[in-house]
Amino acid sequence: MSFIVAIDGPAGTGKGTVTKILAKKFKLINVDTGAMYRCVALDMLNKGVKLEELDKIKEILENINIELKHENNKDLVFLNDEDVTEKIRSKEVSGFVSQVSSIKEVRLSMVELQRKMAEGKEVIMEGRDIGTYVFPAADVKIYLDADLEERARRRFKQNKEKGINTPYVEVLENIKMRDENDKSKEIGALKLAHDAEVIDSTSMSINQVVREISSIIKKKKNEIKMQGKIYKERKENAWKKFVRKVVKVFLSALYHIAYRVKINGSVPKEGAYILCCNHINYLDAAAIVLFNKRKVNFVAKEDLFTHGILYWLGHLFDAIPIKRDMQDIEAMKRCLRVLKNGELLGIFPEGTRKGMEKNMKAKNGAAYMAIKSNVKVIPIGIHGTFKPFSKVYVNYGEPIDLSKYKNQKDKLDEATEIIMEQIVMLTKKED
Repeated sequence: MSFIVAIDGPAGTGKGTVTKILAKKFKLINVDTGAMYRCVALDMLNKGVKLEELDKIKEILENINIELKHENNKDLVFLNDEDVTEKIRSKEVSGFVSQVSSIKEVRLSMVELQRKMAEGKEVIMEGRDIGTYVFPAADVKIYLDADLEERARRRFKQNKEKGINTPYVEVLENIKMRDENDKSKEIGALKLAHDAEVIDSTSMSINQVVREISSIIKKKKNEIKMQGKIYKERKENAWKKFVRKVVKVFLSALYHIAYRVKINGSVPKEGAYILCCNHINYLDAAAIVLFNKRKVNFVAKEDLFTHGILYWLGHLFDAIPIKRDMQDIEAMKRCLRVLKNGELLGIFPEGTRKGMEKNMKAKNGAAYMAIKSNVKVIPIGIHGTFKPFSKVYVNYGEPIDLSKYKNQKDKLDEATEIIMEQIVMLTKKED
C-alpha cells in the first residue's frame, strides 16, 4: 500500500526533526530529500566539478549511488558506499547545495529517484517542493513555517551543538538568502500547495508540532481505510446485485411455470415502506420478492438460515434473521436501518404460517417500527394454495399512515388491528 506524507517549508522550521519523529511513530520510511541533494553537492565538491560544467554533472548523476539507511536507531546517508552522514552537513556543502539543487538536470534526476523510493511504500518526505512537484497527489501535505528570526535562532543553536561556530548574524543572513533562492527557483520552487495544511511553528515546541501533524495523518489514514472499505463493499454489492438479478429471473420463470401468479397493485418506486403480508406458505415471501421491481428485505425466523440453500438465498436477498420468542434488539436495529436507507422491509405480522386460520394474535413489531421510523405500511393479501399449476393472487393495498399513534405505545394493538383488517380484506380479492 502506498501512503505519502509530504512536509514542505523554508529552512529552519524543524522539518527534519519532525519528519524523523513522525517516521518512527507511524513506521514510515523517511526519505531525506535534502540529504540526497547534499550528496550530489558533496560529490561535485570532491571531484572539483563546477556549476557550469553540465556534462560532468550529468556524468555524476548517471553514476551516483545514494543510499538512505536506518541502523542502530540512526539515519545514515551513504554516497557511493561511503558513510557521509556528517560530511553532507558541512559548511561548504550547506553553502553549495542550494545552487546545485537549482540545476534542472539534478532536480529531475533526484525527483525520479525519490519517486522510485516511494513506489508502493508508506513514506514521509520533507523538502520545499514535495507536495507541489515531487508528489502533487500526496495523501498528506504539510507546509511548516516559522518567523525568519526564530528559524535563524534554531539553526544557530543546531550549529553550535554540532561544533559549528557560525555567528548568529551570518546564520540569519544565510537563511534569508536561502529563502530568496528557494522561492525564485525555476524548477521546484518553494511555494504553498493549495491543499496543504499550514502550521506556523514559531511559538510551538517540536512535540506540539508532532502532535498536530500526527492528528492530520491519523485522520487521513482513517479516511483511506474507510474509503477502501466502502469501495470493497460497493464492489461486493455490485456483484451481489448482478447475481441477485440472475437468480431472480431464473426463480421467477420457475414460479410462472409452477403457479399462475397474478399481481394486483404495486409499491411506490421510491421511499421506505413496510410490506405486511399474510403468511400461508414458505413460498409466499418469494412471491413478493421475485415479482417486485424493488428489493425487499424480509424478516424471517433465524431457524431458516441454518439450511444451505435458504441461508444462501437469505444472504443474497438481504433477509433479516430474527430470534423468536424474545426481543431481538440487533434484528430490530437492522430493520430500522433498512427503513432509514429508504428501502422496503417485509414482515409477516402473524409471525407464523396460517396464523389467521388459527386465530392467532398478530405481533406488534410492524406497527412499532412503522410508528418509530415514521413510514407507511403497505398491506398485502395473498390468496391461493401454492399447489402446482394453481392460481396465486398477490394483492397490494393502499399505504397505511400510522403517524397518529406516535408516542402512544398503549395503542400498538389498535394500530396492528388496522393493518390486519386490510390484509384480511386483500386476501379475499382475486382480480
